[in-house]
Amino acid sequence: MDTNAPLLGEPLPVELMNTIWADRDGVHDALCDPDGTRTWLHAVAGRMDLMAPGDLDALTTSDLDRLGGRLIGLRDALRRLAAEATEDPRPAAVSDTRELDEAVAVLNEAAGETPHWSVLSWTPGQEPSRHARSSGQAASAAVSAIAEESITLFSQAARHQLRACLAPGCVLYFLKNHPRREWCSAGCGNRARSARHYQRHRQTTV
Repeated sequence: MDTNAPLLGEPLPVELMNTIWADRDGVHDALCDPDGTRTWLHAVAGRMDLMAPGDLDALTTSDLDRLGGRLIGLRDALRRLAAEATEDPRPAAVSDTRELDEAVAVLNEAAGETPHWSVLSWTPGQEPSRHARSSGQAASAAVSAIAEESITLFSQAARHQLRACLAPGCVLYFLKNHPRREWCSAGCGNRARSARHYQRHRQTTV
């Protein structure tokens, strides 16, 4: 079950931001319907302690509508915060959440909406292990966990690594985890180099 959203191996808050993505046909939303929401959650479930594929399969259309709304609200808030952190100049990437204080309020509310915590299991003769528990649906707690991780991202030095991909037509974000990294993906790097080459060639032939 593959999501249409690009999954670049970024932290989950950035992966959620990137459920808004673009191609030659325009800007797309991978969370625009219940199927898209379920598919994206399936795609990231393996990266979270709180959610298993079986939890997602049990969700009703009504559950998915509610979760999709929460994810979209959180995503739009995160994209507004990312635009602030990166001084994002891209018109196509502008979030539906326009005000910084509104984005902060949405994020804080999402983090506390479904409490979750860790418990320790330790059977004599076996290695201790950590398990996740929540006070509500696992998928709902997973949304709150992404919000919690987002607060960590924006409140610590990692936010200075956050970048808006400035390749032509791109609306994605990424963490600059290598000094030479300039783009969200190799494909965007190729497009940016091609655009620069075309511009130089055009200038020399005018």
